[in-house]
Amino acid sequence: MFLENTVNHEEQFGWIEVICGSMFSGKTEELIRRLKRAKFAKQNVEIFKPAIDTRYDEEMVVSHDSNEIRSTPVPSAATIRILADGCDVVGIDEAQFFDAEIVTVCNDLANQGIRVIVAGLDMDFKGNPFGPMPNLMATAEYVTKVHAVCTRTGNLAQFSYRKSINDDLVFLGENEEYEPLSRGAYFKAMLKERVKKIDVNDPQELNSKQKEENAEG
Repeated sequence: MFLENTVNHEEQFGWIEVICGSMFSGKTEELIRRLKRAKFAKQNVEIFKPAIDTRYDEEMVVSHDSNEIRSTPVPSAATIRILADGCDVVGIDEAQFFDAEIVTVCNDLANQGIRVIVAGLDMDFKGNPFGPMPNLMATAEYVTKVHAVCTRTGNLAQFSYRKSINDDLVFLGENEEYEPLSRGAYFKAMLKERVKKIDVNDPQELNSKQKEENAEG
């Protein structure tokens, strides 16, 4: 949980909340919940998302459970700073797709007294920290990591495994392209991929394979 009230009101600033996790973990669902709660309290709320994200709708932020809230698509992080003037709360979805300036923008807004709520993937499909998310998590007051359920083991999932052969870092997709996996399931899936990529014409590999066959014989 996080505090929404400061003790020393003379030194009151805004703050940054980061909601992170894998695909299908409920990041956007939690973002929408917090933003709708702020709207209900009659706070001035603005929601932004990267213009490239048009999977469900061009203007709506939509969760996998079909919850939605109207947003403003923006081409860059710098645009958010301009459009957030006069806001009490700013929500940002799919933050991993923004440029590095998103970190400065979020901190500038928080320093102006704005509550900034950010949601995004903390790791890409290769298991590496994704874009500006590590720096956002480092500078945020509150970080919430949510988990999906592994489709292969039923355990908590923190990795987003890409089922297609597309190797582009930014590749929008849903169930047909990605599945959430636990650490064990992800490790096995990636190991299987590496084995498939071994060049069968590699002399060293052929020699190793021949030695194994001779040993078995």
